Amino acid sequence: MTRSEAPREARLWEIVFPDHANHLGTLFGGQALAWMDKAAFIAATRYARRTVVTARSEQVDFHVPVRQGQLVELVARVADVGRSSMRIEVELHTEDPHAGTRHLCTRGHFTMIALDANGRPAPVEPLDDGATHAPA
Repeated sequence: MTRSEAPREARLWEIVFPDHANHLGTLFGGQALAWMDKAAFIAATRYARRTVVTARSEQVDFHVPVRQGQLVELVARVADVGRSSMRIEVELHTEDPHAGTRHLCTRGHFTMIALDANGRPAPVEPLDDGATHAPA
């Protein structure tokens, strides 16, 4: 498989249950970050076909609250690739399961590092589309 054929996106669905919500009935920010990190992990793993770890989360913006009972779609995309790092953009969208209305709730960027069998940073194939490369 060439890099142009490697999966660059992962989509996950969750539902906000009471144990995911705070006293206001909205999704805990920490739970949102955990789901986003999981989506970034899956996207990076599928692209690199290696073990990956989170090195950094940055620029996480919360736009609207996610209410208990709403569906959540997480979309993670490999945006940039360095020597051993991948910058993953993650969006969290909410969907009302009855009305079908959707909103972008949260957006963030995660840097994932590919590891070899010894747990050391390992090279990742560059993107074939001429994207800007993140530092390794």
